[in-house]
This record gives sequence, C-alpha cells and structure tokens, in this order.
Amino acid sequence: MSERDLHFVIPTYRLRDVGATVEAYDENFARSGQTAPIIVFDDSSVANHDKYFGALEATKTVNDLWYVGPAEKEQFVSYICKRLRDRKLDVLVRNLFRPSYGGNRNFTLMYTLGDLMVSADDDMRPYALIEDSPETLGEREISRGKTIPRGANGHCRKSYDILQSFRDILGKTVADAPANYDQGELVIDSAMDLESNNSLGFARENSLTLQEGRLPRSAVVKMAQTFRTGTNDIDAVDFVDMFLDDPDEVDAERLNDTYVLVNFRPCLTNLNWRMDCGVAGYDNRTGLPPFFPTRLRFEDYIYRLWIQQSNMVSAHVDSAQTHIKNSYMRNPLASEVFNEAICGLLKRKIRTSLKRTDEWSIAFDYDGAVSLQDSEEILDSARALHDRVLKSMADARTTERRDALGHFAAGLSRTFYDFEPDFFQQNVSRMVDDEVGLIRSSLEIWPTLLEIVYFKRHCRNLPMRRVKNRSARSPQPRPIAA
Repeated sequence: MSERDLHFVIPTYRLRDVGATVEAYDENFARSGQTAPIIVFDDSSVANHDKYFGALEATKTVNDLWYVGPAEKEQFVSYICKRLRDRKLDVLVRNLFRPSYGGNRNFTLMYTLGDLMVSADDDMRPYALIEDSPETLGEREISRGKTIPRGANGHCRKSYDILQSFRDILGKTVADAPANYDQGELVIDSAMDLESNNSLGFARENSLTLQEGRLPRSAVVKMAQTFRTGTNDIDAVDFVDMFLDDPDEVDAERLNDTYVLVNFRPCLTNLNWRMDCGVAGYDNRTGLPPFFPTRLRFEDYIYRLWIQQSNMVSAHVDSAQTHIKNSYMRNPLASEVFNEAICGLLKRKIRTSLKRTDEWSIAFDYDGAVSLQDSEEILDSARALHDRVLKSMADARTTERRDALGHFAAGLSRTFYDFEPDFFQQNVSRMVDDEVGLIRSSLEIWPTLLEIVYFKRHCRNLPMRRVKNRSARSPQPRPIAA
C-alpha cells in the first residue's frame, strides 16, 4: 500500500475554525515523515464560505490541501442526478448528501472510493492526554481512563504517528495483523451499555475489556479507530451530571473536566459497538455503506451493525487523539439530550429489526412507528432529569448558580415540548417516520451511486478545489512517542 492510497479527510461545518485542525494534523504528519492529501469537506452555507474561506487559504501546510465546499458539492450532486436520468430520484440523492452529519460524511466516502480513508472531526487534535505514571493493564483490558478537573496535574500530551497507526492495520487481514494486537469478540466499556452504547451513569473512571472470541484469519479490517482523550465517548446526560455535580458551575455548556488515558493497547474485534467516527479510518477500496443521512447524531450506527459480517473485523489502533469540544455553532446541551433520546429509540428499533447485511448496505423491518409506550418512556426519563435540575436549583448557594440551573431547566422543558404527552408523541412520531423513510430509501439507491462514482473516479477527478495556501517548511522527522 503506497502513501497515495490513503486520504486524510476533515468533515466540518465550522469553516472559521477548521484551519487550526488542518495545521495541527499536517504538522503531525510532517514530523512523523508521513504524507497524505488533506481534504476538507465543508457543510457551510454559501454565505459562510464567502466569509471564512480566506481563513483556510491563510493556513500553512506541507501536505497538499484540497477543499470540497458548497459549489463543488452542487456540481457533484448535479452530475449524479444527470447520470440517473430519473428526476424522481433527485430528492433521494440530495437527501443522501444534504448538509448534515451523515450527509457530509457520505461525500467523504464518494471522494475516497477505491482507496483508504482516515477521518478526523474538526474539533480533534493529533495528540493524547496520558497519565504521567501509566499503570499496567489487566489481562483482557485494552484501555483505562479517568476524568479529572481541568488544569489538574499528573498528565501530559503525547503525540503518535497517526497515519502509520492506520497504515499498519487498515485493509489487512487478521493473519497479517501486527503481533502486538490483541484479538477478541468485542470491546466492553464498564461505563456503557453494550448494544445501545448508552451511558450506565456518569463514572469518573472507566475500563475497556476484550471479550474472548475467535477471528477468521482471512477477515479484513474494514474500519479502525484511535483511542480518544479530552472528552470520553459519553452521553449528553453525562455532561448534565457533570454540571449538576459541580456546585460552583454557572454554565451548562462549559466542560470543566478532562478525560485522560492511564494506558491502552491495540486490538481487533469481530464486533464494534463503540464506533467513534470522529477518529476513524475505513478500507474504502471496494465501497462502503452510507452513513445514515440524518441531522440526528447517530449517522455512524449503521457501521456497528454492518461490521458484524463474518468476513470483516474492526480495530482499535495503537494511537490516541484528543477531542477539544469546540462550542462554536454547537447545539445547546438540552437539544443534545433530546437528540440522544430520539437516537436511542431509533437505534433500538433498527437493531432489533435488522434482517440483512451485505457488502454495501443493511436492511431492517422497522417502519418508523412510535408507540405511546415509546414516547412515554422518553418523556419519563426527561421529566426525571428535569426534576433533578429543579432540585439542584433549590439547593443552589448563589444567585448565579440558581439562574444557570433555571435557564437550563427552561431549555429542557421547551426542547421536550413542555412535557405535554400528546404534543410530544405527535411531533416525535412525525420526526422518526421522516427519518426512517429517508434512511430506507437512501440505502436502496446507494449501490447504484457507488457504481456511477467508481466509473467517474477512475476517469477524471471529482469536483474539488486545491487550496492556494502557503507551503510550510517540512520539519525534520522525529521519533513519535509510543
């Protein structure tokens, strides 16, 4: 596998800030002696593109920097629609690539078709927060971490050769995996429910253990991910718990704690219920299934179901990165709680009705219906959280704290339609039905789109723009911490 076979992509909707991400990863690649084209996939509006594209052009990079923004995306979608020659399908195509978490990632799949891809969100950084005195992991343990107050001592930044950690394993068979990779059925998180990936309650410490299982030697590593620090892969409700547990905090949107790793080691698994698409790599040489084209935050859940096929496996690689949780253009915490509640319902319904997985897709029987029991369970959980906020408000020691809790409680009430059962059920039913209908129809048309793009990809380049930024001097490669 040559270096040009791997593309590094950054999906973003924050064009104003993405330049810092570009430069951080470019420096990591250059210092570790790696090269890869960096492609920014921008979900900005035309107005924000015009306003902030200059900031991207002001960056300095050693590696070539490319850009796919609103103009390039429209050219791509128009080409696909023209090739389909059926205007009734235009809506489905545009839904697959609409501005959304899943839609933007579907562009990354199309543009890297035939190659390997490594992806990082715009609020990731290529270093990890590691405890100064690492502890030995248990026999089946692959990771241990803890959440500490921001600014606390006892840990430091460590950089890893991010690209090489993916090149070591991505697209290889189990038989060709490096000797230091443990192997098992799946990774179990002590703080998360296995299949739903929902939190079991906020925990200051967590451990990942490897459940025993045999992996077929011919199975291919189709997706991989690094470990993550800064913030752990936790629910929005856990952030609420952190807010409620700190009697001096007056901003629910601010995170005052930091997740650090005590130790970690790489592994291969048959299943991967802890998929983290913010720090992931994919073997896209023969095509992959689409991310769910949804505005909800469960676009990558399809991969947790799809990877269960016997001829493919998943990897946690031998490196880690940090999530800085950029608050710019981020939904309020109350909205994130609502989003995860609806996502939890959809994930459960799709998982329990799954009937088939194949090379490029999955199929399920769920029709989008939301029962009264479904909506009541979500509302009961939201009311309980709201009551906890009100109790904390009554116990607040300062006016600022009381006002902050009151503001959050009001936002939570508005987001959940004032906890009015009929109104909530009606709106959630409509939302879920729309999402499921679009997902199912998108899955049906996806293989045809792959065929169209695979042909064009190997004839001429897809619409993209070379960013005319400045060339940074390549630093001398240095050893990367292991």
